[in-house]
Amino acid sequence: MEIREPEPDEAERIREVVDSSMTTSFRLSPGQIDGMTDDQFGDDAVADKIDDESTLLHIVEAGEGIEGTAIAGFVEGRLEDEWGEVNWLFVDPEHRGKGIGTELYETASETLRDRGADHVCVTVLEANTEGHQFVEQFGLEHNGDRRIEVAGESLVKYVYADSDVDVTLPTESRAEGEDAEDEEFPEAETTDGHLTVTDDGETAYIARDEEESGTAASFFVTYEDEEHSEQYGFYCANCGSLDVSMAEMDRLECSDCGNEHAERSEESYDDSYL
Repeated sequence: MEIREPEPDEAERIREVVDSSMTTSFRLSPGQIDGMTDDQFGDDAVADKIDDESTLLHIVEAGEGIEGTAIAGFVEGRLEDEWGEVNWLFVDPEHRGKGIGTELYETASETLRDRGADHVCVTVLEANTEGHQFVEQFGLEHNGDRRIEVAGESLVKYVYADSDVDVTLPTESRAEGEDAEDEEFPEAETTDGHLTVTDDGETAYIARDEEESGTAASFFVTYEDEEHSEQYGFYCANCGSLDVSMAEMDRLECSDCGNEHAERSEESYDDSYL
């Protein structure tokens, strides 16, 4: 397979690869996927990334014996000081199982190091049901979370890095004056050392250590008391609502913002992603 830098006029095909990959492997609505592909991989966005010396873009061209499109995979990385970050990696579902994802990851990591990165991390959207296990195949561990804004959507990315790297991970910049805890727990406040949120005059206590994944942000178990002995319900960290219902298969859904439970499991992993 040939790995090379894309041309600006290939943005449309890149979007098609991104769209088909997200549709297959991400727990996102069609509207969310359309918004993200247009925002991150529109013609102007791709052209700007190609011109940006800090950004790395590589595509894989389909080899002999593969019918259809000439582009089968895409990876994007970025150099931030001592860190190189692989922040997007997509393989067209029709071309999976040929080692394309592995080649893209290894090539991007090597290129970032050649450009001066001392360490390389990978970020994976929480809603990506297959990407987490994919990066774990390379010995990387989940070392932190990051909230990003894409096309008006607040989404969570998991940050993966080597377990023996003892340096601060790169983070997205926040708006000036924005508090990290307020960003992670909207509508919540600290009361006598306890994280709480109020609903119709009732105070619920948020259990930080009882977390469930969601497509936009995590859910947290809430309790009626400080001792966390009587469960109240669930709190949505995307919008701050307590209006969270439990549907079939114990799946959570926020009635206010549509954030949904996105549990990851080994059963959801398709190793053809490699």
